[in-house]
Amino acid sequence: MRKAFLTLFYSGLSPKAPGTVGSFVALIIGLFLLQFVHVSTLFLLSLLISAIAIKQINIYEKEVGMHDGKEIVIDELAGMWLALSICGITNENMFYLAPLAFLFFRLFDIWKPSVIGKIDRDVKGGWGVMGDDLVAGLAAGIASAGVYQLLIKFVL
Repeated sequence: MRKAFLTLFYSGLSPKAPGTVGSFVALIIGLFLLQFVHVSTLFLLSLLISAIAIKQINIYEKEVGMHDGKEIVIDELAGMWLALSICGITNENMFYLAPLAFLFFRLFDIWKPSVIGKIDRDVKGGWGVMGDDLVAGLAAGIASAGVYQLLIKFVL
């Protein structure tokens, strides 16, 4: 059960780009949930899942003896959902904001600029695994909202 949770229904076991695959699965699940719940609920769910994941990651890391294994992608779900929550996504703008949030989240999660990289390097255990993705999600949500506003003003 723990492995299914941490690997986001085993999407983290993808032989190529498990983080990207996990982020895409998280995006699809998030967009599905947004058809039934308010965006603030998705925000709170990302925080709840983060709290559960921190504890489960700490247990898992002790079992396997490795920090932040590539198969752990529950952090991608928390970050992706945070990005979706912050960017101002609605049914009307979903086709613009969902791809922006996904692309910005992957960019910040891979590039790890500034404090994102510092968290990834310096914070150990579940807090480190989850922390960098939560901050990447925050940055992705803000960047997506900004780019979308520019698109509305100058293109759309």
